[in-house]
Amino acid sequence: MSEQFEPSERAEAAERLRRAGYSEADLQREVTELEEKSATAARIFDLRRIIGGLFVVYGVIVTIAGITDSDAEIDKAQGININLWTGLAMLGLGIFFLAWLKLRPTAPVTPTLPPEALGGESPGPRESPRGE
Repeated sequence: MSEQFEPSERAEAAERLRRAGYSEADLQREVTELEEKSATAARIFDLRRIIGGLFVVYGVIVTIAGITDSDAEIDKAQGININLWTGLAMLGLGIFFLAWLKLRPTAPVTPTLPPEALGGESPGPRESPRGE
């Protein structure tokens, strides 16, 4: 986030905030809190959790429908209890997504502090990644 600004812009913004009564520690604390909230939101809205949860819920519903199917409904599907097999497959896929989420959680976001916050000198203007 802090790498979006040039060092001169960052210094100007920091100076404006200092004049408004904010210290460097206040700014860093605010940035850290916002990054923690962002990381929490990323974990909550991880697509594996959403997809896995939906597949488990629909898998349970379709499996129950397959267990309670009548013989006439099974005969319509040429003797295959398609609701039962589809429900079990959906349930398995949902459990796979949730297990994947549990075994490989998203990496926590590590905040990058500008050199001024660490007490060091600014290295000067950065070169763009494309060499421009």
